[in-house]
Amino acid sequence: MWEAAAIVLIVAGIFFWIDSLRARERALAAGRSACQRYGVQLLDETVQFAKLRLARDDEGRLRLRRSYTFEFSDTGDNRRDGAIVMLGGELQDMQLEPHRLQ
Repeated sequence: MWEAAAIVLIVAGIFFWIDSLRARERALAAGRSACQRYGVQLLDETVQFAKLRLARDDEGRLRLRRSYTFEFSDTGDNRRDGAIVMLGGELQDMQLEPHRLQ
């Protein structure tokens, strides 16, 4: 019985890990797209995981809400902060620190 429970936990952990990788890739793609749209440079070509919690989507279903941070530059010699929130696999919110528009 303990072996079955351990296997279920391991499989659940693997599914969570794969889902987290997919959400991170979608967040990175959203960050790249936003930076390109606003004419700024995504620094380090990465997003960093910040927070995980449960939240409800528009249909009331319980989803994982993951928050990521990233840095961008509007001049090439500075660093500004940005944040991305993914609800499930979908982009829920994105914020960029105020910067000069090119």
